[in-house]
Amino acid sequence: MGLFSKDIKTMDDLFVHTLRDVYYAENKILKALPSMIDKATDPQLKTGFQNHLKETEGHVKRLLEVFELHGTEAKSVTCPAINGILEEAEEISGEVADKEVLDAALAAAAQAVEHYEITRYGTLIAWANQLGRADCARVLQRTLEEEKKADALLSKVAMSKLNVRAAS
Repeated sequence: MGLFSKDIKTMDDLFVHTLRDVYYAENKILKALPSMIDKATDPQLKTGFQNHLKETEGHVKRLLEVFELHGTEAKSVTCPAINGILEEAEEISGEVADKEVLDAALAAAAQAVEHYEITRYGTLIAWANQLGRADCARVLQRTLEEEKKADALLSKVAMSKLNVRAAS
Protein backbone atom coordinates (compact mmCIF):
# COMPACT_ATOMS: atom_id res chain seq x y z
CA MET A 1 0.00 0.00 0.00
CA GLY A 2 1.47 3.36 -1.00
CA LEU A 3 1.09 6.50 1.07
CA PHE A 4 -1.71 7.77 -1.13
CA SER A 5 -3.42 4.42 -1.41
CA LYS A 6 -7.12 4.07 -1.87
CA ASP A 7 -7.08 2.17 1.43
CA ILE A 8 -6.47 5.44 3.28
CA LYS A 9 -9.82 7.16 3.52
CA THR A 10 -9.79 8.82 6.93
CA MET A 11 -7.38 10.59 9.25
CA ASP A 12 -7.50 7.47 11.41
CA ASP A 13 -6.43 5.34 8.43
CA LEU A 14 -3.58 7.76 7.81
CA PHE A 15 -2.57 7.62 11.48
CA VAL A 16 -2.50 3.81 11.46
CA HIS A 17 -0.59 3.70 8.17
CA THR A 18 2.05 6.10 9.50
CA LEU A 19 2.24 4.18 12.78
CA ARG A 20 2.95 1.04 10.76
CA ASP A 21 5.50 2.94 8.69
CA VAL A 22 7.45 4.05 11.77
CA TYR A 23 7.13 0.55 13.28
CA TYR A 24 8.85 -0.78 10.16
CA ALA A 25 11.47 1.98 10.40
CA GLU A 26 12.28 1.31 14.06
CA ASN A 27 12.73 -2.39 13.35
CA LYS A 28 15.04 -1.63 10.41
CA ILE A 29 17.03 0.73 12.63
CA LEU A 30 17.35 -2.03 15.24
CA LYS A 31 18.98 -4.19 12.58
CA ALA A 32 21.25 -1.40 11.28
CA LEU A 33 22.61 -0.07 14.58
CA PRO A 34 24.88 -3.04 15.41
CA SER A 35 26.78 -2.49 12.16
CA MET A 36 27.11 1.22 12.92
CA ILE A 37 28.38 0.37 16.41
CA ASP A 38 30.98 -1.97 14.91
CA LYS A 39 32.17 0.62 12.38
CA ALA A 40 32.37 3.58 14.79
CA THR A 41 35.84 4.23 16.17
CA ASP A 42 35.18 7.27 18.36
CA PRO A 43 34.31 5.99 21.86
CA GLN A 44 31.64 8.64 22.46
CA LEU A 45 29.98 7.93 19.11
CA LYS A 46 30.12 4.17 19.73
CA THR A 47 28.59 4.59 23.21
CA GLY A 48 25.91 6.87 21.81
CA PHE A 49 24.98 4.24 19.23
CA GLN A 50 24.93 1.52 21.91
CA ASN A 51 22.65 3.61 24.11
CA HIS A 52 20.38 4.40 21.19
CA LEU A 53 20.11 0.70 20.35
CA LYS A 54 18.64 0.14 23.82
CA GLU A 55 16.36 3.14 23.39
CA THR A 56 15.21 1.87 20.00
CA GLU A 57 14.18 -1.43 21.59
CA GLY A 58 12.03 0.70 23.90
CA HIS A 59 10.63 2.62 20.93
CA VAL A 60 9.43 -0.63 19.38
CA LYS A 61 7.77 -1.61 22.68
CA ARG A 62 6.06 1.77 22.89
CA LEU A 63 4.78 1.43 19.35
CA LEU A 64 3.30 -1.94 20.31
CA GLU A 65 1.65 -0.17 23.24
CA VAL A 66 0.18 2.46 20.90
CA PHE A 67 -1.15 -0.23 18.55
CA GLU A 68 -2.81 -1.88 21.55
CA LEU A 69 -4.23 1.39 22.91
CA HIS A 70 -5.59 2.18 19.47
CA GLY A 71 -7.06 -1.30 19.04
CA THR A 72 -5.12 -1.89 15.84
CA GLU A 73 -3.07 -4.86 14.70
CA ALA A 74 0.65 -4.28 15.13
CA LYS A 75 2.18 -4.76 11.72
CA SER A 76 4.57 -2.98 9.39
CA VAL A 77 4.24 -1.32 6.04
CA THR A 78 7.38 -0.87 4.01
CA CYS A 79 8.95 2.52 4.49
CA PRO A 80 10.91 3.44 1.36
CA ALA A 81 12.27 6.56 3.08
CA ILE A 82 14.06 4.72 5.89
CA ASN A 83 15.23 2.06 3.44
CA GLY A 84 16.84 4.78 1.34
CA ILE A 85 18.43 6.54 4.30
CA LEU A 86 19.89 3.28 5.64
CA GLU A 87 21.06 2.11 2.20
CA GLU A 88 22.82 5.42 1.65
CA ALA A 89 24.46 5.18 5.09
CA GLU A 90 25.69 1.67 4.35
CA GLU A 91 26.98 2.68 0.93
CA ILE A 92 28.84 5.75 2.17
CA SER A 93 30.34 4.02 5.20
CA GLY A 94 31.54 1.20 2.98
CA GLU A 95 33.44 3.64 0.79
CA VAL A 96 35.26 5.59 3.52
CA ALA A 97 38.69 4.29 4.50
CA ASP A 98 39.78 7.13 6.81
CA LYS A 99 38.44 6.35 10.32
CA GLU A 100 38.01 10.02 11.21
CA VAL A 101 35.95 10.66 8.08
CA LEU A 102 34.04 7.43 8.66
CA ASP A 103 32.97 8.57 12.14
CA ALA A 104 31.76 11.89 10.72
CA ALA A 105 29.86 10.01 7.99
CA LEU A 106 28.28 7.66 10.53
CA ALA A 107 27.18 10.56 12.72
CA ALA A 108 25.65 12.31 9.69
CA ALA A 109 23.84 9.13 8.64
CA ALA A 110 22.51 8.65 12.15
CA GLN A 111 21.26 12.23 12.16
CA ALA A 112 19.41 11.65 8.90
CA VAL A 113 17.67 8.73 10.59
CA GLU A 114 16.89 10.81 13.69
CA HIS A 115 15.46 13.65 11.61
CA TYR A 116 13.20 11.24 9.78
CA GLU A 117 11.99 9.78 13.07
CA ILE A 118 11.46 13.21 14.60
CA THR A 119 9.19 14.23 11.72
CA ARG A 120 7.23 10.99 11.89
CA TYR A 121 6.71 11.07 15.65
CA GLY A 122 5.80 14.77 15.59
CA THR A 123 3.19 14.09 12.93
CA LEU A 124 1.80 11.06 14.76
CA ILE A 125 1.48 13.06 17.98
CA ALA A 126 -0.37 15.87 16.19
CA TRP A 127 -2.71 13.40 14.50
CA ALA A 128 -3.31 11.42 17.69
CA ASN A 129 -4.31 14.61 19.47
CA GLN A 130 -6.55 15.63 16.56
CA LEU A 131 -8.23 12.22 16.73
CA GLY A 132 -8.84 12.60 20.46
CA ARG A 133 -6.19 10.00 21.32
CA ALA A 134 -4.17 11.82 23.96
CA ASP A 135 -3.30 8.40 25.39
CA CYS A 136 -1.47 7.47 22.19
CA ALA A 137 0.08 10.94 21.92
CA ARG A 138 1.56 10.67 25.44
CA VAL A 139 3.30 7.38 24.62
CA LEU A 140 4.61 8.71 21.31
CA GLN A 141 5.82 11.93 22.99
CA ARG A 142 8.26 9.98 25.18
CA THR A 143 9.87 8.52 22.07
CA LEU A 144 9.98 11.89 20.32
CA GLU A 145 11.87 13.35 23.28
CA GLU A 146 14.43 10.52 23.13
CA GLU A 147 14.88 11.01 19.38
CA LYS A 148 15.50 14.72 19.87
CA LYS A 149 18.05 14.01 22.62
CA ALA A 150 19.84 11.52 20.37
CA ASP A 151 19.96 14.10 17.58
CA ALA A 152 21.30 16.77 19.95
CA LEU A 153 24.01 14.43 21.19
CA LEU A 154 25.02 13.55 17.64
CA SER A 155 25.22 17.26 16.76
CA LYS A 156 27.34 18.00 19.81
CA VAL A 157 29.77 15.14 19.17
CA ALA A 158 29.99 15.86 15.43
CA MET A 159 30.55 19.59 15.82
CA SER A 160 32.90 19.40 18.80
CA LYS A 161 35.24 16.74 17.45
CA LEU A 162 34.17 14.35 14.68
CA ASN A 163 33.88 16.93 11.93
CA VAL A 164 37.01 18.74 13.16
CA ARG A 165 39.07 15.54 13.06
CA ALA A 166 37.65 14.52 9.69
CA ALA A 167 38.57 17.89 8.17
CA SER A 168 42.18 17.83 9.38
